[in-house]
Amino acid sequence: MTTAAPGTGLVTHHRAAQDSPAPWTADELERRLRELAVSRYHDRHPFNQRMHEGRLAPAELRTWVANRFYYQCNIPVKDALILSKLPLPAQRRSWLRRIQDHDGHTDQDGGIERWLQLGEAVGLRRDELLDHRHLLPGVRLAVDGYVNFCRNAGVLEAVASSLTELCAPSIMLTRLETFPLYYPWIKSAGLSYFRGRVPQGRRDGSEALGWVRTWATTCGQQHQALAALSFKCDVLWSLLDSVQQAADQDRHHA
Repeated sequence: MTTAAPGTGLVTHHRAAQDSPAPWTADELERRLRELAVSRYHDRHPFNQRMHEGRLAPAELRTWVANRFYYQCNIPVKDALILSKLPLPAQRRSWLRRIQDHDGHTDQDGGIERWLQLGEAVGLRRDELLDHRHLLPGVRLAVDGYVNFCRNAGVLEAVASSLTELCAPSIMLTRLETFPLYYPWIKSAGLSYFRGRVPQGRRDGSEALGWVRTWATTCGQQHQALAALSFKCDVLWSLLDSVQQAADQDRHHA
């Protein structure tokens, strides 16, 4: 059996433990996660703000819908990657709902199908969406980066990255309020995706937050959770940066 030399390893470890900051309480961690989500969520992006103020042209809405569809298609992919990391059967059963929410139980339901209906409501054909012909390189890069993050990260970081769900119900309610007012040419049936995401977002955000509160008990783990959520906010923001740039170029060449 090996032992540490007197005055070296054990003392150094003890001093490092004394110098390390104490981890936050679960309530403090939650407060910081919620604060980060609210301050960095993409509802603050200029493109979303113009959308919610009724200042987007139909072509701009179509660009957004077509590019966001690539993200929608990859939500069940990243959730399948996260599911594979969950250690308990009950956790996997619970997370499986997220995949079913987007893929549906049949070809006639689910979030991807409802987003296709939104696309039709704004004037896009299904084949245009399904073959991603309008996909911008920056959007592909951001979304693929998020999928790869969920593939390579540990379970804590992967689940923490989903905590933008805490803000999702609010932005969906805003769209349900503003779209009929500012974009009455979009049929109400096309807004079904937004309606469905309000209760789903509340459920999913609450569940993931509870797990992160339980798992992140050290300073390092807590900062990992915050960094993962920050990264996810960057993904959503970068997606809109690309859409905004494309819209600006289209207006310039019009």
